[in-house]
Amino acid sequence: MIPTPDSFGQFDYDMAHLLEGTVLLFSFALLYQRRLYAVIQTYTAQALTVAAACFWQAHVQHSADLFATGIVTLLAKGIGFPWALTRIAARTHAAGSVEMSFGVFPSLALGLFLACLALLVVMRIPAGAALTRETLAMSLSVLLLGLAMMTTRSSAITQTIGFLSVENGLSLAAIGVPGMPIVVELSVAFLVMVAFIVFGIFFFRIRAQFDSLELHHLDRITEAPE
Repeated sequence: MIPTPDSFGQFDYDMAHLLEGTVLLFSFALLYQRRLYAVIQTYTAQALTVAAACFWQAHVQHSADLFATGIVTLLAKGIGFPWALTRIAARTHAAGSVEMSFGVFPSLALGLFLACLALLVVMRIPAGAALTRETLAMSLSVLLLGLAMMTTRSSAITQTIGFLSVENGLSLAAIGVPGMPIVVELSVAFLVMVAFIVFGIFFFRIRAQFDSLELHHLDRITEAPE
């Protein structure tokens, strides 16, 4: 059965959307930030909000699986990944201004366009599935804004944060759909953890080779020797 405001309770319904909207707000904030530590802190706030959404949905749906997902999200995305990113930024001396392919305002305009596009796509879902439709609209917006983060930032760390933000969008969609097996979310979390470890190794290799984490230096690899 697709939940509605009546089956959830109006307060439960509004709180679920408030948390999801806050996650989307942090996605826009990621596009706005110019400093690496500010980007990491904003991602941390987004991940903690996703964890809070997990716990709230666990309460509303009376789901122990979602509660376990919330714990994994809190420990891995809200604490573990930000701590690791901060340590990597400090060890590679990458903390500073973030180089952008687009400026702040063009990036925000792109984000707004992508959010409107997500809304137009999801509006095709039948109106009776109100909670699912609105949740999917916001989660798809978060996913698309994460992709925008990856394409408009040239630093390896900020692109990784964009990838993690994409996964937050997927998590938001998963927890908002009742009956989603916990194995699906835990499998995604495991794959993201493996990808994060690979990214970490990639960071240090780039830093050792080029003394920078800006990915445009990788163009040198394809340049023919003179």
